[in-house]
Amino acid sequence: MQPAHILLIIAAYFGVLILISYLTGKGGDSNETFFKAKRQSPWYVVAFGMIGASLSGVTFISVPGWVEASRFSYMQVVLGYILGYLIIGTVLLPLYYRLNLTSIYTYLGERFGSNSYKTGASFFLISRVVGASFRLFLIANVLQVILFDDMGIPFWATVTLTIILIWLYTFKSGIKTIVWTDTLQTLFMLIAVGVATYSVCQDLGLGDTGILEYVTQSDLSRMFFFDDFKSADYFWKQFFSGAFIAVVMTGLDQDMMQKNLTCKSLKDAQKNMFWFTIVLTVVNFFFLALGLLLTVYAQQNGVDAHKDDLFPVLAKDYLGTGVFVFFLIGLIAAAYSSADSALTSLTTSFSVDILDIENRYEEKKQVRIRKRVHILTSILLILVIITFKYIIRNESVIAKLFVFAGYTYGPLLGLYSFGLFTRWKVRDKLVPLVAVMSPILSYVIATFLQNQYHFDFGFFIIILNGFLTFCGLTLLIRKNPGTPITVSTAKP
Repeated sequence: MQPAHILLIIAAYFGVLILISYLTGKGGDSNETFFKAKRQSPWYVVAFGMIGASLSGVTFISVPGWVEASRFSYMQVVLGYILGYLIIGTVLLPLYYRLNLTSIYTYLGERFGSNSYKTGASFFLISRVVGASFRLFLIANVLQVILFDDMGIPFWATVTLTIILIWLYTFKSGIKTIVWTDTLQTLFMLIAVGVATYSVCQDLGLGDTGILEYVTQSDLSRMFFFDDFKSADYFWKQFFSGAFIAVVMTGLDQDMMQKNLTCKSLKDAQKNMFWFTIVLTVVNFFFLALGLLLTVYAQQNGVDAHKDDLFPVLAKDYLGTGVFVFFLIGLIAAAYSSADSALTSLTTSFSVDILDIENRYEEKKQVRIRKRVHILTSILLILVIITFKYIIRNESVIAKLFVFAGYTYGPLLGLYSFGLFTRWKVRDKLVPLVAVMSPILSYVIATFLQNQYHFDFGFFIIILNGFLTFCGLTLLIRKNPGTPITVSTAKP
């Protein structure tokens, strides 16, 4: 396919997103629209769109490429997600709706104090900047290889163009636009996976009814690992890590919860989480199945492509023009579905949590400040992604993402657990120290056990980190216990 054809596809896709932005932005560019979509989003639209945002380019590229080395062990994490999403739907969502929050980290301020509030928001900002940059780096790198290198366009220009396009269709209506664009992008991503799966099955000589049997009988589809508790693939490590990853990367993440909070009611938001959980579990299995088929195809045809290169190389050079077109559309959809919501949630959190614009300024000035923050956040993402170009090498991005999340989201897990399940007040001024020391101590412990006993924490590091934060908070307990805000007593 010629570069001009690829650019035409990107331009057409971007045109559709601009059209959606125009239609959803007719109600004005108020902060109420940008932050909450005036709580008028249909729950089923939110649920479907969240699938694309959860999967992102990391799942689209890295999960299929992970099968060769890790087989279907990732499904152990996905099964843990189910438990995590149950906790979100029954514990966290009722709390957020009863408190009528714009930023979910406001709860920490009510429960502990302003230092805890700023600490929670700061850890989210760090986590989301790095997480979103990981995802966008992956997509931008693929676009660079399949298109922009041949055109002589440098990587920094590719990244800058990507962020500018995202800024253009989110700057006015924010989350209101994203709820609808993510729905479209999820659809395109799933179509791309379906087309690629069908094409590979045809090339491998599998009938329409033999795919599932072929996948389940393959040695690569081994899903459960109970034999070595020291291994990162050990079932209970992966399962409980998945549960806690879901809680922190969805339930304690402003990016994901901001979409839930646009639903009309708590009941709608809970229906959203229920159906989102079911569909996401099934979709992740199909991504792994695609990875198995692509791995077998590469082995049979002598293709030297592994990990994050597997799907892009096969789609571009071996599976035909039709598959490549859909792969490209799915890739672009994955890029935008994760980055647009990240850009909006970062803007929301920094504006509301750090700058406190809702309490300090009148409406018109709030809007002006929010727009400036939106631009500065876009620039920050560009700089971080370009930096990643020089520090990421061969390891799959999804593995790096989850390990990093264990260190940055762990303090959030500890803070919310302590707030929800104890009645104690703490010395708020010292909470930032605990939140900083816990990841450092977690890293020291994990490194020691790895070197001395070959015990690999893997994704389980998030539980250790949260536990250390919880223990650290117990050292800060004030003499007179207070009563925390709970789901049953909080008022909107």
